[in-house]
Amino acid sequence: MTQRLQLSLDRTARTPLAEQIRCGITTAIEKGVLAPGARLPSWQDLATQLGVARGTVKTAYEKLADAQLVVASRANGTRVAERPALRAGADERPDPGSFMDRYLEFMAGPAIFQMGVPAQESLPARLFSRVRAHAARAELGAASLYPDPRGEPALRREIAAYLAIARGIQCSPSQILITGGFAGGLGLALRALGPDGRKVWTEDPGFPYTRRGLELAGLSPVPVPVDADGLDVDYGLRHAPDAALVVLTPGQQAPLGGTLSLPRRLQLLDWAAAQGAWVIEDDYLSELRLEGRAAPALASLDRAGRVIHIGSFSKTISPALRLGFVVVPPSLVSRFAEMAACLAPAPAPSIQLATAEFMHDGHYLRHLRRTKRLYASQRDGLLACLRPRVGAAADPTGLAVLLRLPDGTYDVSIVKETASFGIAPSPLSVWYASAASAKSGLLLGIATAPPMQVAASCDRLLEVVERFRPR
Repeated sequence: MTQRLQLSLDRTARTPLAEQIRCGITTAIEKGVLAPGARLPSWQDLATQLGVARGTVKTAYEKLADAQLVVASRANGTRVAERPALRAGADERPDPGSFMDRYLEFMAGPAIFQMGVPAQESLPARLFSRVRAHAARAELGAASLYPDPRGEPALRREIAAYLAIARGIQCSPSQILITGGFAGGLGLALRALGPDGRKVWTEDPGFPYTRRGLELAGLSPVPVPVDADGLDVDYGLRHAPDAALVVLTPGQQAPLGGTLSLPRRLQLLDWAAAQGAWVIEDDYLSELRLEGRAAPALASLDRAGRVIHIGSFSKTISPALRLGFVVVPPSLVSRFAEMAACLAPAPAPSIQLATAEFMHDGHYLRHLRRTKRLYASQRDGLLACLRPRVGAAADPTGLAVLLRLPDGTYDVSIVKETASFGIAPSPLSVWYASAASAKSGLLLGIATAPPMQVAASCDRLLEVVERFRPR
């Protein structure tokens, strides 16, 4: 049934009528007045209803389609696009400007250029759904016992075999603990290592939520600059040689994409062994390196047992799984197992068993190969749209393209402006530890850059960037 819209237009306002129509429909969708699947009037009918030119309504509908708020087809007309169901309590927003407010903004979506999530079309959804259903039935049919808090043995065996091939880590399943994603692995590691109140080296720029997590755990972050060779170990040694911990992304640095060089890897490991410090390796995107072969994990070079390796399936399968893992040195196995048993047990067995079966049958490696081909193609398409207009200001950085902006450009404001169009790049400045050292830029996720929408999205994005460019 076609939904009759109650829109009021102010013909004396400076805002164009098409933009007023777009804003009115957007508000109706966001407030739930127009539910997913609701059919909108044709642009001819709505033009008659509002007393405006048909082209005005058509322009508004095209903007809504660009923002992925509506979908149009000859058979079904124009309908409100399907959107994720509102979570219970999602209308109870935290304090404006608070950490959780920024966190929820960062995690909102789906949106074009959003970082941190995989392309939906890359996962064989039917196959994985079938595997999950089989695992759920097996779990319900098993005896009602408490599961192993370290994780299901089947998944730990598969991860150990995979790491030996793909990341160069030789470890036994007993050294692996299953966690609730990377955040769960980091929390488990910080509890087990207990470096409360000590200094910790963090990458600058680096993932802001890791930095906040370290602060919440009572540590004192020491921002260490990053260059083309990764973390500047010499800087860390000069400014905080007594640090108890280092957290870094050596495979593909987040967000700049560089790889920690071999000399710096060896220098870092030598210092950790001599100092008795711990190194937490966030294996961010290393298995999804698009150019050449991925560098071996830092943990593969560790001979003194100082590296804790954390990985997850969030970027390769789905963040909704909340599934990750920690690889610990043999000397820490008992300590981590006790912490898992008492404070941070592994997620539900069914999702673990489904992932184990997905890996065991070879689907995971095939999925990674397909995904890398898709992402390489989408990255090239995005660069082809940007470089004729911005030149070298657009740089690939792992699974994103960094659009560098002139100093003084407020990238956070640009991101807020583009959100209404369904475009959600990440502002580079928030990845820096302080405003004094921050550089301005936009990180455009390539996994969420579908070819059919890239050109229009780039046009819209660059229009907004131009409005915020310093004069």
